[in-house]
Amino acid sequence: MNQERMLTIVLGPHISEKSSLISEQNNQVTFKVALDATKPEIKAAIEGLFNVSVKDVQVLNVKGKRKRTARGKYRTRSNWKKAYIRLEQGHEIDFAELG
Repeated sequence: MNQERMLTIVLGPHISEKSSLISEQNNQVTFKVALDATKPEIKAAIEGLFNVSVKDVQVLNVKGKRKRTARGKYRTRSNWKKAYIRLEQGHEIDFAELG
């Protein structure tokens, strides 16, 4: 897989309270990924970009929320895809060092 495709698959880390808890307990990290990405592509992209060994990938499609605008109309945010990446023992991704 080429570098350009890897960068289009992995859009960025998803930081939330739940993702922080699972990262501490289960050696997992959470990423926002492209809607057309498959599990094998996500696994290859994470291994290629961060030089880690991936044990398991779980994918979740997140439905966009309905939000009310200032004028009272409704707008729907875009749907997106989230990937939970379980890393092998001894491997970790530290986002503080990447910045």
